[in-house]
Amino acid sequence: MRLSQRMARLGTETAFEVLVRARALEAQGRHVVHLEIGEPDFDTPSHITDSAVEALRGGATHYGPSPGLPELRQAIAEDSSRRRGAKATPEMVVVTPGGKPIMFFVILALVDEGDEVLYPNPGFPIYESMIRYIGGNPVPVRLLEEKGFELDVDQLCSRVGPRTRLIILNYPHNPTGGTIPEAGLRAIANVAAKHGVPVLSDEIYGRLLYDGQHHSIAALPGMEPLAIVLDGFSKTYAMTGWRLGYGIMPAPMAQVVAKLQTN
Repeated sequence: MRLSQRMARLGTETAFEVLVRARALEAQGRHVVHLEIGEPDFDTPSHITDSAVEALRGGATHYGPSPGLPELRQAIAEDSSRRRGAKATPEMVVVTPGGKPIMFFVILALVDEGDEVLYPNPGFPIYESMIRYIGGNPVPVRLLEEKGFELDVDQLCSRVGPRTRLIILNYPHNPTGGTIPEAGLRAIANVAAKHGVPVLSDEIYGRLLYDGQHHSIAALPGMEPLAIVLDGFSKTYAMTGWRLGYGIMPAPMAQVVAKLQTN
């Protein structure tokens, strides 16, 4: 069987490979401290599981709308508006099977071959993998160890150019836990608005902070037509195996992402 050339550009999340090896050691009786997979070490709270079981037994087993159930999208929009301080409506919400589809659909919808995408490096390997897979040019932006692995905002702003089609942010960062100060977010928002470049803000760890408060770039001036927020339930509520994620974005973009999900 002959595979397409694009398959050679597809990377993988190697943390899962390490997980397999770690579990093999555990099966041999070895004690392993898991630092590979980003998930809580407790089970989904029982009231969530009980509600899901009740819904399934009540007949919630049929096709639903591609962007997600209206009641769920409404609840997500209200929660996001309250936590982020940026108005979100159900029309801006797309529910997906995990967070990765939001990454892939957004990159697929915005980036043509040869276009540049800025992303944090080191970081979640799927960013670069997806950019390369569709023929885009990944442009890494370093993290500054001496500043607690804070994103190098000056380097990011200097690399935005005529070929830049998307900026990817991730904070709190995976795997370092680094954040971006509000002043840095404002600088990024200013350069994004100046060049009309959308920002995909991966905030899946946004509620796992021990110090300070999470600030979303979506709430900053000029970002209303450009901000795309990736979030979900997996990290906060230990629901990684449930495969539930969502994106919050301008309504026209949400329609495109929902169409991609339908196909």
